[in-house]
Amino acid sequence: QVQLVESGGGLVQAGGSLSLSCTASGSIWSIGDMGWYRQAPGNQRELIAAITSDGSTRYADSVKGRFTVSRDNAKMSVSLQMNSLKPEDTGVYYCKLGFRRRWTAPLEEVWGQGTLVTVSS
Repeated sequence: QVQLVESGGGLVQAGGSLSLSCTASGSIWSIGDMGWYRQAPGNQRELIAAITSDGSTRYADSVKGRFTVSRDNAKMSVSLQMNSLKPEDTGVYYCKLGFRRRWTAPLEEVWGQGTLVTVSS
């Protein structure tokens, strides 16, 4: 069973910073793309930051220049550094991981349980 465990959410004032972390466990042969998604109240889940296996990153326009995604393949983890937070960054943040159980296995995806980030004005 492959699982993702997230940590780092919480309450912060506007302009502040938070760091989220997501670590995988289980039978994983290789890790592919990793990403962070956000679901604000009443909205659909959206991709806000992603990082490929070779370290290429992309961001939603709403977080460019403020958020930084990084990964540690040895630790099977992905992190999201969030700076200059705004009230509209409030939501549940989920990490997602693409992986293979064996070199011949199909690509699978797993989601973290979500962590709540609340930015007060």
